[in-house]
Amino acid sequence: MNGQTPAPDGVTGGQPTGTFTPIGTGMDIARPDLARKRRRRLIAAGSVVVAVVVALGIVVSRLEPASPTVDNPWPDTVKRGEMLRQVRGNGTLVPEQIQFVQAEAGGQVERILVQPGAEVEPETVILVLGNPDLQQQAFDAEWAVRAAEAELAKLTVTLESDRLLQESLLATLRSDTRQAGLDATADEELLKSGLVPLIVQQKSRAKADDLAAKVLIEERRLKFGADSAKSQVAVQEAAVAKLGAARDLKRRQVAGLQVRAGISGVLVQLGDLVPLQSGQRVAPNATLAKVVVPTKLKAEIKVAETLARDVTRGQKVDVDTRNGIVPGHVVRVDPAVQGGTVLVEVKLDGPLPKGARPDLSVDGTIEIERLADVLYVGRPVQAQADSTVGLFKVTPDGKHAVRVPVKLGRSSVSTVEILEGLREGDKVILSDMSQFDGHNQVKLN
Repeated sequence: MNGQTPAPDGVTGGQPTGTFTPIGTGMDIARPDLARKRRRRLIAAGSVVVAVVVALGIVVSRLEPASPTVDNPWPDTVKRGEMLRQVRGNGTLVPEQIQFVQAEAGGQVERILVQPGAEVEPETVILVLGNPDLQQQAFDAEWAVRAAEAELAKLTVTLESDRLLQESLLATLRSDTRQAGLDATADEELLKSGLVPLIVQQKSRAKADDLAAKVLIEERRLKFGADSAKSQVAVQEAAVAKLGAARDLKRRQVAGLQVRAGISGVLVQLGDLVPLQSGQRVAPNATLAKVVVPTKLKAEIKVAETLARDVTRGQKVDVDTRNGIVPGHVVRVDPAVQGGTVLVEVKLDGPLPKGARPDLSVDGTIEIERLADVLYVGRPVQAQADSTVGLFKVTPDGKHAVRVPVKLGRSSVSTVEILEGLREGDKVILSDMSQFDGHNQVKLN
């Protein structure tokens, strides 16, 4: 042993025959082929991951969104048979007979004798007005009539006196005419005997003829005088009648200062816009009170203008007073539209329930017609007649509902006619589903 390390296998003479890395130097041998293989493996793995991600994205994008859940839906089953068409409106009870008490003349409220709510009779004095000027006018009118009546009486007496005087003169003239006629006849006889000259006979005859002519004239004057008297009396009577009418008006106005009810009923209002108070002045023709007959009421129902087109006179109506339902029938449909509604007057055919009174709020259901053998279902929320809507139809398993287009026909208060889209026995959801407009299927809970 000379202290040298033995050579490894394949070494001669102590010298290396190939590449040799001394032990303990810290250096690696470069292998480019391994690095390339490693990069290829990484690129391939990345490509696979990208492809998987893209494929998953495509699949996810094509998936339907999860069906939302509907809690406590309101379902109904499509039926076939008779469908009762009705329309509904709300309104109030109003009196059939209303008496508005008005003032014929203005005045000042002196006393209020009856308060609203009290029962009154036709002659019940509700309040008393004061009007001194009117009372003075009534007094003057009374004396004007009396003066005119006295003038008429005076005229009548004067005309009667003139008539009697005219008749007296006519009677005297007639007597003179008869006497003159007798004298003329006697002279004619004497003339024949030669006892009187011709001139005497002619004079007597002329006198008799003259008096006869005057009688005719006076008779005509008497007739004309009678006609003239009638005309004068008629003129004066007309003046008396005119003054009498003015007097009667003043009398009625004075009597109207004691304001009476006019009918049997209940006093519901004093005044018009504001209640009357003692000392308040009221104008002529102002409304002083309102009296109604509480036992005779009718219903005024307001129906939406879109539903009122089929409402006509004579149709049956059920009026709900909240204390009972009273039957009735339509008696008038207002031709005008106010605030999007049409006023329908209903005459009540049955007795009123206890507590019914004017201005009580009521609901009215009007029967339009009965449709025989039609397909119908409960009316969905916000569904309109003669339209096409999307309704959710319950699947056979009862766990889901799918949207289907449904064509609606004539509608009623709670039902609607089905024209297309559903069959008898199908079950649909009637509740408001507007929050699911973006979904064609929902899950039922």
